[in-house]
Amino acid sequence: MPVRIRLLATAVAAVACLSVQTLQATVSRAEVSRGVTIPTFYDPPATLPTADGTLIRTEPLPLALSLPTLPGPLPGSATRLMYKSTDSAGEPVAVTGAYIEPTAPWLGPGARPLVALAPGTMGQGDQCAASMGLEYPLLLNGETVSVGYEDLSVYRLLAEGVAVVVTDYVGLGATDRLHTYVNRLDGAHAVLDAVRAARSLPGASVTTASRVGLFGYSQGGGATAAAAELQPAYAPDVTLSGSYAGAPPADLTAVTAAIDGSDLAGALGWAVNGFVQADPALRPILDAHLGAAGRAALADLSTMCVADAILAYGSTHSTAWTSDGSSLSDVVGEEPALQAFLDDQRIGTTAPASPVRLATGVSDDLVPHAQARQLAVDWCGKGANVTYVPVVLPDAGRALLNHLDPLLADQGDAVAWLTARLSGVPAVSNCWTMPAQP
Repeated sequence: MPVRIRLLATAVAAVACLSVQTLQATVSRAEVSRGVTIPTFYDPPATLPTADGTLIRTEPLPLALSLPTLPGPLPGSATRLMYKSTDSAGEPVAVTGAYIEPTAPWLGPGARPLVALAPGTMGQGDQCAASMGLEYPLLLNGETVSVGYEDLSVYRLLAEGVAVVVTDYVGLGATDRLHTYVNRLDGAHAVLDAVRAARSLPGASVTTASRVGLFGYSQGGGATAAAAELQPAYAPDVTLSGSYAGAPPADLTAVTAAIDGSDLAGALGWAVNGFVQADPALRPILDAHLGAAGRAALADLSTMCVADAILAYGSTHSTAWTSDGSSLSDVVGEEPALQAFLDDQRIGTTAPASPVRLATGVSDDLVPHAQARQLAVDWCGKGANVTYVPVVLPDAGRALLNHLDPLLADQGDAVAWLTARLSGVPAVSNCWTMPAQP
Protein backbone atom coordinates (compact mmCIF):
# COMPACT_ATOMS: atom_id res chain seq x y z
CA MET A 1 0.00 0.00 0.00
CA PRO A 2 1.48 3.42 -0.93
CA VAL A 3 2.71 5.53 2.00
CA ARG A 4 0.21 8.34 1.43
CA ILE A 5 -2.69 5.88 1.36
CA ARG A 6 -1.47 4.39 4.66
CA LEU A 7 -1.25 7.86 6.22
CA LEU A 8 -4.78 8.67 5.09
CA ALA A 9 -5.98 5.36 6.51
CA THR A 10 -4.38 6.26 9.84
CA ALA A 11 -6.21 9.59 9.92
CA VAL A 12 -9.53 7.95 9.03
CA ALA A 13 -9.03 5.25 11.68
CA ALA A 14 -8.90 7.92 14.37
CA VAL A 15 -12.56 8.68 13.72
CA ALA A 16 -13.63 5.24 12.55
CA CYS A 17 -16.20 5.06 15.32
CA LEU A 18 -18.07 7.99 13.82
CA SER A 19 -20.78 7.61 11.23
CA VAL A 20 -20.13 8.22 7.54
CA GLN A 21 -22.21 10.76 5.65
CA THR A 22 -22.11 11.90 2.03
CA LEU A 23 -23.03 15.40 0.91
CA GLN A 24 -24.33 15.98 -2.59
CA ALA A 25 -24.86 19.22 -4.46
CA THR A 26 -28.53 18.74 -5.26
CA VAL A 27 -29.75 22.30 -4.83
CA SER A 28 -28.26 25.44 -6.34
CA ARG A 29 -26.45 27.40 -3.62
CA ALA A 30 -24.11 30.34 -3.43
CA GLU A 31 -21.07 28.05 -3.35
CA VAL A 32 -20.29 24.47 -4.30
CA SER A 33 -16.82 23.35 -3.19
CA ARG A 34 -15.57 20.09 -4.73
CA GLY A 35 -19.10 18.87 -5.20
CA VAL A 36 -20.22 19.86 -1.70
CA THR A 37 -23.03 22.37 -1.38
CA ILE A 38 -22.15 24.93 1.27
CA PRO A 39 -25.41 25.80 3.08
CA THR A 40 -26.57 29.39 2.71
CA PHE A 41 -26.15 29.73 6.48
CA TYR A 42 -22.43 30.19 5.77
CA ASP A 43 -22.98 33.19 3.46
CA PRO A 44 -22.16 36.33 5.51
CA PRO A 45 -24.53 39.28 5.29
CA ALA A 46 -23.46 42.51 3.63
CA THR A 47 -23.58 44.43 6.91
CA LEU A 48 -22.04 43.15 10.13
CA PRO A 49 -22.66 44.16 13.77
CA THR A 50 -20.28 46.53 15.47
CA ALA A 51 -19.35 44.61 18.61
CA ASP A 52 -16.97 41.66 18.41
CA GLY A 53 -18.57 38.38 19.41
CA THR A 54 -22.07 39.50 18.47
CA LEU A 55 -24.20 36.67 17.12
CA ILE A 56 -25.24 37.21 13.51
CA ARG A 57 -27.36 34.09 13.11
CA THR A 58 -27.87 30.63 14.60
CA GLU A 59 -29.62 27.39 13.70
CA PRO A 60 -29.85 23.88 15.19
CA LEU A 61 -26.92 21.64 14.24
CA PRO A 62 -27.58 17.89 14.10
CA LEU A 63 -24.68 15.89 15.55
CA ALA A 64 -23.77 12.79 13.56
CA LEU A 65 -23.04 10.82 16.70
CA SER A 66 -25.88 11.33 19.16
CA LEU A 67 -27.68 8.90 21.45
CA PRO A 68 -31.16 9.56 22.88
CA THR A 69 -31.37 9.31 26.69
CA LEU A 70 -33.87 10.41 29.31
CA PRO A 71 -31.78 13.43 30.39
CA GLY A 72 -31.38 14.44 26.74
CA PRO A 73 -29.29 13.55 23.68
CA LEU A 74 -25.73 12.44 24.37
CA PRO A 75 -23.28 14.11 24.19
CA GLY A 76 -25.43 17.22 23.91
CA SER A 77 -27.40 19.62 21.75
CA ALA A 78 -25.56 21.66 19.13
CA THR A 79 -26.17 25.05 17.57
CA ARG A 80 -24.51 26.36 14.43
CA LEU A 81 -23.19 29.91 14.89
CA MET A 82 -22.16 32.91 12.85
CA TYR A 83 -20.62 35.75 14.83
CA LYS A 84 -18.74 38.98 14.23
CA SER A 85 -14.98 39.27 14.70
CA THR A 86 -12.15 41.54 13.56
CA ASP A 87 -9.49 40.40 11.10
CA SER A 88 -5.77 41.14 11.09
CA ALA A 89 -6.34 44.25 8.98
CA GLY A 90 -8.74 45.64 11.59
CA GLU A 91 -11.78 45.04 9.40
CA PRO A 92 -15.05 43.39 10.50
CA VAL A 93 -15.45 39.75 9.49
CA ALA A 94 -18.09 37.06 9.93
CA VAL A 95 -16.89 33.78 11.47
CA THR A 96 -18.83 30.54 11.78
CA GLY A 97 -18.64 27.76 14.34
CA ALA A 98 -20.73 25.66 16.69
CA TYR A 99 -21.79 25.61 20.33
CA ILE A 100 -22.55 22.32 22.07
CA GLU A 101 -24.54 22.25 25.31
CA PRO A 102 -23.57 19.04 27.11
CA THR A 103 -26.11 16.65 28.56
CA ALA A 104 -23.64 15.52 31.23
CA PRO A 105 -23.81 17.62 34.40
CA TRP A 106 -20.89 19.75 35.52
CA LEU A 107 -19.72 18.23 38.82
CA GLY A 108 -17.12 20.87 39.63
CA PRO A 109 -17.64 24.04 41.64
CA GLY A 110 -19.45 27.03 40.23
CA ALA A 111 -21.34 27.50 37.00
CA ARG A 112 -20.86 25.21 34.03
CA PRO A 113 -17.56 26.20 32.38
CA LEU A 114 -16.93 26.90 28.71
CA VAL A 115 -14.05 25.78 26.48
CA ALA A 116 -13.32 27.42 23.14
CA LEU A 117 -11.83 24.73 20.93
CA ALA A 118 -9.54 25.82 18.10
CA PRO A 119 -9.35 23.04 15.50
CA GLY A 120 -6.17 21.64 14.05
CA THR A 121 -5.52 21.90 10.33
CA MET A 122 -8.75 21.20 8.43
CA GLY A 123 -7.78 22.55 5.00
CA GLN A 124 -8.92 25.59 3.02
CA GLY A 125 -12.10 24.47 1.30
CA ASP A 126 -15.26 25.64 3.04
CA GLN A 127 -16.50 22.04 3.20
CA CYS A 128 -13.61 21.30 5.60
CA ALA A 129 -14.97 23.55 8.39
CA ALA A 130 -15.02 21.94 11.83
CA SER A 131 -18.69 22.85 12.38
CA MET A 132 -19.57 20.78 9.32
CA GLY A 133 -17.38 17.98 10.64
CA LEU A 134 -19.65 17.68 13.66
CA GLU A 135 -22.52 16.91 11.32
CA TYR A 136 -20.52 14.89 8.77
CA PRO A 137 -17.45 13.42 10.51
CA LEU A 138 -16.35 11.55 7.40
CA LEU A 139 -17.29 13.19 4.13
CA LEU A 140 -16.71 11.21 0.92
CA ASN A 141 -18.18 12.23 -2.42
CA GLY A 142 -15.56 11.30 -5.00
CA GLU A 143 -14.18 14.83 -5.14
CA THR A 144 -13.12 15.51 -1.56
CA VAL A 145 -12.36 13.68 1.69
CA SER A 146 -12.96 15.56 4.93
CA VAL A 147 -12.33 14.00 8.35
CA GLY A 148 -13.80 15.67 11.45
CA TYR A 149 -11.01 14.42 13.70
CA GLU A 150 -11.55 17.20 16.25
CA ASP A 151 -14.89 15.59 17.18
CA LEU A 152 -12.98 13.31 19.55
CA SER A 153 -11.60 16.18 21.66
CA VAL A 154 -14.98 17.94 21.59
CA TYR A 155 -16.76 14.85 22.90
CA ARG A 156 -14.15 14.26 25.61
CA LEU A 157 -14.74 17.75 26.96
CA LEU A 158 -18.52 17.35 26.76
CA ALA A 159 -18.25 14.13 28.78
CA GLU A 160 -16.79 16.23 31.62
CA GLY A 161 -19.89 18.44 31.61
CA VAL A 162 -17.99 21.28 29.95
CA ALA A 163 -19.76 23.34 27.30
CA VAL A 164 -17.77 23.67 24.08
CA VAL A 165 -17.72 26.33 21.39
CA VAL A 166 -15.79 25.49 18.22
CA THR A 167 -14.57 28.16 15.83
CA ASP A 168 -14.21 27.56 12.09
CA TYR A 169 -11.67 30.42 11.91
CA VAL A 170 -11.77 33.36 9.52
CA GLY A 171 -12.75 32.30 6.01
CA LEU A 172 -13.23 28.58 6.67
CA GLY A 173 -16.90 27.79 6.24
CA ALA A 174 -17.85 31.43 5.69
CA THR A 175 -18.02 31.87 1.92
CA ASP A 176 -16.88 35.47 1.50
CA ARG A 177 -13.10 34.93 1.58
CA LEU A 178 -10.30 32.37 1.73
CA HIS A 179 -9.29 30.95 5.08
CA THR A 180 -6.29 32.84 6.50
CA TYR A 181 -4.46 29.70 7.58
CA VAL A 182 -2.13 30.09 10.64
CA ASN A 183 -2.70 33.84 10.78
CA ARG A 184 -1.92 34.80 14.37
CA LEU A 185 -4.37 37.67 14.80
CA ASP A 186 -7.23 36.14 12.81
CA GLY A 187 -6.96 32.88 14.75
CA ALA A 188 -6.74 34.50 18.16
CA HIS A 189 -9.62 36.89 17.50
CA ALA A 190 -11.86 34.11 16.17
CA VAL A 191 -11.22 32.02 19.30
CA LEU A 192 -11.84 34.83 21.79
CA ASP A 193 -14.92 36.10 19.98
CA ALA A 194 -16.33 32.56 19.93
CA VAL A 195 -16.39 32.77 23.74
CA ARG A 196 -18.32 36.01 23.59
CA ALA A 197 -20.76 34.54 21.08
CA ALA A 198 -21.40 31.41 23.15
CA ARG A 199 -22.07 33.41 26.31
CA SER A 200 -24.73 35.44 24.50
CA LEU A 201 -26.51 32.46 22.94
CA PRO A 202 -30.13 32.27 24.17
CA GLY A 203 -30.72 29.11 26.15
CA ALA A 204 -27.04 28.35 26.77
CA SER A 205 -26.17 27.46 30.35
CA VAL A 206 -22.88 29.36 30.24
CA THR A 207 -22.74 32.96 31.37
CA THR A 208 -20.15 35.59 32.15
CA ALA A 209 -19.78 33.82 35.51
CA SER A 210 -18.57 30.62 33.80
CA ARG A 211 -14.88 29.83 33.90
CA VAL A 212 -13.33 29.80 30.42
CA GLY A 213 -10.59 27.66 28.94
CA LEU A 214 -8.99 27.31 25.49
CA PHE A 215 -8.02 24.03 23.81
CA GLY A 216 -6.11 23.45 20.58
CA TYR A 217 -3.47 21.32 18.87
CA SER A 218 -1.28 22.16 15.84
CA GLN A 219 -2.99 25.03 14.01
CA GLY A 220 -5.33 25.07 17.00
CA GLY A 221 -2.37 25.17 19.38
CA GLY A 222 -1.07 28.24 17.60
CA ALA A 223 -4.48 29.89 17.76
CA THR A 224 -4.93 29.22 21.48
CA ALA A 225 -1.37 30.33 22.22
CA ALA A 226 -1.94 33.57 20.33
CA ALA A 227 -5.33 34.05 21.99
CA ALA A 228 -3.81 33.59 25.46
CA GLU A 229 -1.25 36.29 24.60
CA LEU A 230 -3.76 38.72 23.13
CA GLN A 231 -6.62 38.20 25.59
CA PRO A 232 -5.78 41.07 27.98
CA ALA A 233 -5.69 43.63 25.16
CA TYR A 234 -8.29 42.25 22.75
CA ALA A 235 -10.80 40.64 25.09
CA PRO A 236 -10.41 41.90 28.67
CA ASP A 237 -13.98 40.75 29.34
CA VAL A 238 -12.94 37.12 28.69
CA THR A 239 -11.05 35.95 31.77
CA LEU A 240 -9.15 32.74 31.04
CA SER A 241 -8.68 30.01 33.65
CA GLY A 242 -6.23 28.13 31.46
CA SER A 243 -5.23 27.32 27.88
CA TYR A 244 -3.89 24.17 26.27
CA ALA A 245 -1.57 24.80 23.31
CA GLY A 246 -0.41 21.54 21.72
CA ALA A 247 2.31 21.56 19.03
CA PRO A 248 1.91 25.29 18.35
CA PRO A 249 3.42 26.64 15.10
CA ALA A 250 4.97 29.62 16.88
CA ASP A 251 7.71 30.33 14.33
CA LEU A 252 6.35 30.09 10.79
CA THR A 253 9.79 30.47 9.24
CA ALA A 254 10.88 27.23 10.92
CA VAL A 255 7.57 25.50 10.24
CA THR A 256 7.62 26.44 6.55
CA ALA A 257 11.02 24.81 6.09
CA ALA A 258 9.92 21.67 7.95
CA ILE A 259 6.66 21.16 6.05
CA ASP A 260 8.26 21.54 2.62
CA GLY A 261 8.54 18.08 1.05
CA SER A 262 6.60 16.44 3.90
CA ASP A 263 3.37 14.47 3.88
CA LEU A 264 1.52 17.74 4.51
CA ALA A 265 3.40 19.87 1.97
CA GLY A 266 0.04 21.14 0.76
CA ALA A 267 -0.18 23.26 3.90
CA LEU A 268 2.41 25.55 2.30
CA GLY A 269 -0.20 26.41 -0.32
CA TRP A 270 -2.79 27.17 2.35
CA ALA A 271 -0.32 29.42 4.13
CA VAL A 272 0.60 31.33 0.97
CA ASN A 273 -3.06 31.71 -0.02
CA GLY A 274 -3.81 32.97 3.47
CA PHE A 275 -0.94 35.45 3.43
CA VAL A 276 -2.25 37.03 0.24
CA GLN A 277 -5.82 37.06 1.58
CA ALA A 278 -4.63 38.93 4.67
CA ASP A 279 -2.27 41.28 2.80
CA PRO A 280 -3.00 41.66 -0.93
CA ALA A 281 0.21 43.69 -1.34
CA LEU A 282 2.13 40.40 -1.09
CA ARG A 283 0.52 39.00 -4.26
CA PRO A 284 2.80 40.66 -6.85
CA ILE A 285 5.85 39.64 -4.81
CA LEU A 286 4.77 36.02 -4.78
CA ASP A 287 3.62 36.09 -8.40
CA ALA A 288 7.10 37.17 -9.43
CA HIS A 289 8.47 33.90 -8.01
CA LEU A 290 5.72 31.39 -8.76
CA GLY A 291 5.66 29.37 -11.94
CA ALA A 292 2.63 27.98 -13.71
CA ALA A 293 2.76 24.80 -11.62
CA GLY A 294 2.84 26.82 -8.41
CA ARG A 295 -0.11 29.00 -9.37
CA ALA A 296 -2.10 25.92 -10.35
CA ALA A 297 -1.25 24.17 -7.08
CA LEU A 298 -2.33 27.16 -4.98
CA ALA A 299 -5.65 27.37 -6.80
CA ASP A 300 -6.16 23.62 -6.43
CA LEU A 301 -5.31 23.61 -2.72
CA SER A 302 -7.64 26.53 -1.98
CA THR A 303 -10.61 24.14 -2.03
CA MET A 304 -8.92 21.07 -0.51
CA CYS A 305 -9.21 19.42 2.91
CA VAL A 306 -6.32 17.70 4.71
CA ALA A 307 -6.87 14.25 3.25
CA ASP A 308 -7.14 15.72 -0.26
CA ALA A 309 -3.81 17.50 0.18
CA ILE A 310 -2.08 14.38 1.53
CA LEU A 311 -3.18 12.38 -1.48
CA ALA A 312 -2.47 15.05 -4.09
CA TYR A 313 0.56 16.90 -2.74
CA GLY A 314 2.20 14.67 -0.13
CA SER A 315 6.02 14.81 -0.36
CA THR A 316 5.88 17.65 -2.90
CA HIS A 317 8.78 20.11 -2.76
CA SER A 318 8.05 23.78 -3.26
CA THR A 319 10.97 23.99 -5.70
CA ALA A 320 8.49 22.59 -8.24
CA TRP A 321 6.23 25.61 -7.70
CA THR A 322 8.69 28.43 -8.33
CA SER A 323 9.89 29.76 -11.66
CA ASP A 324 13.59 29.37 -10.84
CA GLY A 325 13.58 26.23 -8.70
CA SER A 326 14.01 28.07 -5.39
CA SER A 327 12.15 26.80 -2.35
CA LEU A 328 9.49 28.93 -0.71
CA SER A 329 11.82 29.30 2.27
CA ASP A 330 14.44 30.74 -0.12
CA VAL A 331 11.84 33.13 -1.54
CA VAL A 332 10.88 34.32 1.94
CA GLY A 333 14.55 34.88 2.77
CA GLU A 334 15.02 36.97 -0.37
CA GLU A 335 11.96 39.16 0.11
CA PRO A 336 11.95 41.51 3.14
CA ALA A 337 8.18 42.04 2.92
CA LEU A 338 7.53 38.31 3.16
CA GLN A 339 9.96 37.87 6.03
CA ALA A 340 8.39 40.81 7.86
CA PHE A 341 4.96 39.25 7.42
CA LEU A 342 6.14 35.94 8.87
CA ASP A 343 7.95 37.71 11.70
CA ASP A 344 4.68 39.45 12.58
CA GLN A 345 3.08 36.02 12.95
CA ARG A 346 5.61 35.03 15.63
CA ILE A 347 4.03 33.86 18.89
CA GLY A 348 5.98 34.38 22.09
CA THR A 349 6.61 38.12 22.14
CA THR A 350 4.05 38.68 24.92
CA ALA A 351 3.49 36.74 28.13
CA PRO A 352 0.00 35.26 28.60
CA ALA A 353 -1.76 36.60 31.67
CA SER A 354 -3.27 33.19 32.48
CA PRO A 355 -1.84 29.65 32.86
CA VAL A 356 -0.89 27.78 29.70
CA ARG A 357 -0.08 24.10 29.21
CA LEU A 358 2.27 23.77 26.24
CA ALA A 359 2.82 20.23 24.94
CA THR A 360 5.09 19.21 22.09
CA GLY A 361 6.24 15.85 20.77
CA VAL A 362 10.01 15.57 21.01
CA SER A 363 10.04 13.63 17.72
CA ASP A 364 7.72 16.08 15.95
CA ASP A 365 9.50 17.18 12.79
CA LEU A 366 6.42 18.53 11.00
CA VAL A 367 5.65 21.34 13.46
CA PRO A 368 9.19 21.22 14.81
CA HIS A 369 9.64 20.42 18.47
CA ALA A 370 12.48 22.94 18.86
CA GLN A 371 10.40 25.97 17.92
CA ALA A 372 7.51 24.86 20.18
CA ARG A 373 9.91 24.35 23.08
CA GLN A 374 11.37 27.80 22.37
CA LEU A 375 7.90 29.28 22.82
CA ALA A 376 7.81 27.83 26.34
CA VAL A 377 11.27 29.28 27.00
CA ASP A 378 10.20 32.68 25.69
CA TRP A 379 7.07 32.72 27.84
CA CYS A 380 8.93 31.53 30.92
CA GLY A 381 11.47 34.29 30.42
CA LYS A 382 8.64 36.80 30.51
CA GLY A 383 7.23 35.44 33.77
CA ALA A 384 4.28 33.47 32.41
CA ASN A 385 2.71 30.54 34.27
CA VAL A 386 3.70 27.70 31.91
CA THR A 387 3.25 23.96 32.29
CA TYR A 388 5.65 22.55 29.70
CA VAL A 389 5.04 18.94 28.64
CA PRO A 390 7.51 17.20 26.31
CA VAL A 391 5.69 14.18 24.85
CA VAL A 392 8.36 11.52 24.49
CA LEU A 393 7.49 8.99 21.79
CA PRO A 394 9.70 7.03 19.40
CA ASP A 395 10.28 8.36 15.91
CA ALA A 396 7.48 6.89 13.77
CA GLY A 397 9.47 7.32 10.57
CA ARG A 398 7.09 9.79 8.92
CA ALA A 399 6.65 13.46 9.77
CA LEU A 400 2.85 13.37 9.78
CA LEU A 401 2.78 10.43 12.19
CA ASN A 402 5.36 12.11 14.43
CA HIS A 403 2.94 15.03 14.59
CA LEU A 404 -0.28 13.05 15.06
CA ASP A 405 0.95 10.55 17.65
CA PRO A 406 1.46 13.14 20.44
CA LEU A 407 -2.04 14.51 19.75
CA LEU A 408 -3.59 11.16 20.63
CA ALA A 409 -1.12 10.18 23.35
CA ASP A 410 -1.46 13.44 25.30
CA GLN A 411 -5.09 14.37 24.71
CA GLY A 412 -6.48 12.75 27.86
CA ASP A 413 -3.90 14.48 30.07
CA ALA A 414 -4.56 17.78 28.31
CA VAL A 415 -8.31 17.51 28.99
CA ALA A 416 -7.61 16.60 32.63
CA TRP A 417 -5.27 19.58 33.09
CA LEU A 418 -7.77 22.01 31.62
CA THR A 419 -10.67 20.54 33.60
CA ALA A 420 -8.68 21.10 36.79
CA ARG A 421 -8.21 24.77 35.87
CA LEU A 422 -11.95 25.07 35.20
CA SER A 423 -12.57 23.60 38.64
CA GLY A 424 -10.51 26.37 40.21
CA VAL A 425 -7.37 24.33 40.96
CA PRO A 426 -4.34 26.62 40.56
CA ALA A 427 -1.72 25.72 37.97
CA VAL A 428 1.86 25.39 39.17
CA SER A 429 4.43 26.51 36.62
CA ASN A 430 7.33 24.19 35.88
CA CYS A 431 9.42 26.84 34.14
CA TRP A 432 12.20 26.16 36.60
CA THR A 433 12.67 22.70 35.05
CA MET A 434 13.16 23.94 31.50
CA PRO A 435 16.97 23.58 31.42
CA ALA A 436 16.55 19.84 32.10
CA GLN A 437 13.60 19.30 29.76
CA PRO A 438 14.00 17.91 26.23
